[in-house]
Amino acid sequence: MGVDRATGTSSGTSSGRAEWQTVDMADRLAPLGEHRYSLTSTWTGNSGTGTSGYREYRRDVTLEVDGKPDILASADKPFRGDPSRWNPEDLLLASLSQCHLLSYLHACVTAGVVVVSYRDTASGMMRDDGRGGGAFVEVMLRPEVVVADASMIEAAERAHAQANAWCFIANSMNFPVRHEASVRAQQS
Repeated sequence: MGVDRATGTSSGTSSGRAEWQTVDMADRLAPLGEHRYSLTSTWTGNSGTGTSGYREYRRDVTLEVDGKPDILASADKPFRGDPSRWNPEDLLLASLSQCHLLSYLHACVTAGVVVVSYRDTASGMMRDDGRGGGAFVEVMLRPEVVVADASMIEAAERAHAQANAWCFIANSMNFPVRHEASVRAQQS
């Protein structure tokens, strides 16, 4: 018996004849879990004349999530932003790095690997499209991992592939998220 995803019907052969029954596709294809997120972005860069001219306003933004410290943000410096504040490109890179890190720690726990240190020096490349827009074309994560014992190195290296498969953020991207990981054992 199979389900036709286009029609939402199920077919089979019982007693030599075809039987059809309607299948509630909402139940059959329901996600295992949904998580919703919300935040408030408030522009704080009005210098007194609003957006009366391209150079007349600051790109300052405050990002707020209930119960968490505010993030002071801006555009990237080439787009007239404040380089002392987080920009959207920084935040995207941080999201990918942190998601991989957290997914990796979980993968290591399930593989019996004890991680004692993890540091990632991630980088990304965004390409302008020549029409005022652009897109990221690649992110490279470079995790440096220290495990408790040399016998764990091979499993720790394999755990990066599992972490990549589990990372919700990487799975949401339309560009490659690559990894150049190094794993070593803790010094005694």
